Amino acid sequence: MTDAAALPGQPRGAVISGPATRRAVNVLAPNPSAMTLDGTNTWILSEPDSALAVVVDPGPLHDGHLSRVVETAERLGKRVALTLLTHGHADHAEGAARFAELTGTPVRALDPALRLGDEGLRAGQLIEVGGLELSVVPTPGHTADSLSFHLPADRAVLTGDTILGRGTTMVAHPDGRLGDYLDSLRRLRSLTVDDGVHTVLPGHGPVLEDAQGAVEYYLAHRASRLAQVETAVENGYRTAPEVVAHVYADVDRSLWPAAELSVRAQLEYLSEHGLI
Repeated sequence: MTDAAALPGQPRGAVISGPATRRAVNVLAPNPSAMTLDGTNTWILSEPDSALAVVVDPGPLHDGHLSRVVETAERLGKRVALTLLTHGHADHAEGAARFAELTGTPVRALDPALRLGDEGLRAGQLIEVGGLELSVVPTPGHTADSLSFHLPADRAVLTGDTILGRGTTMVAHPDGRLGDYLDSLRRLRSLTVDDGVHTVLPGHGPVLEDAQGAVEYYLAHRASRLAQVETAVENGYRTAPEVVAHVYADVDRSLWPAAELSVRAQLEYLSEHGLI
């Protein structure tokens, strides 16, 4: 068995519903797949002595899961006062409107089409609910509307799909762009260096104890894949499917459609920078 401390980001272990930090509790959605790993992590955030909570990413439109989120908050003595979205993919956001009905909360997101209520989210914005403080960190790249949330009191960051608890994420071309994604990873690295963030609370997979190690691994992985794609093009593999079959031959074929999106983003990036 591999020691978790030796893996990128030092994953905590099995993905479970329950407390992750002093202020964060996970409710795991029942939607496991090759793309969603163990399922979507729905995060309940609150100050320990507060009666109010924030929920990040209610998850899929699954009444059982949404009800469990509400019930978990109530068992903790909390009332959900606000719902936030890291991005608009269905496994994170499809249940938001129904969750808003159950809780009477506004839904705030970067994309106006996902909001319920008058307020959206903007870069650097400070959100305060019941003494809990979160800051909005723009992390586009996986999608154009991707956000992360910095939880300074726990020295943690909620990353949605920008950093996963296991494996790596895709750049969902054409909405996602590789240049934006690399900038977002560097922005997250700055949080670990300048703001003392050490814990990643991801949208899928286990909690990561070494945020800086996770970011450095992601940056190195992207640089390696980009070099492989550039070499593949130089060797005559021109189309995205051809590059995927060559570069991602070691990856489960069920993930090739997602890999193709990332390859298209990489080809676009290489072309924009005059490298192919």
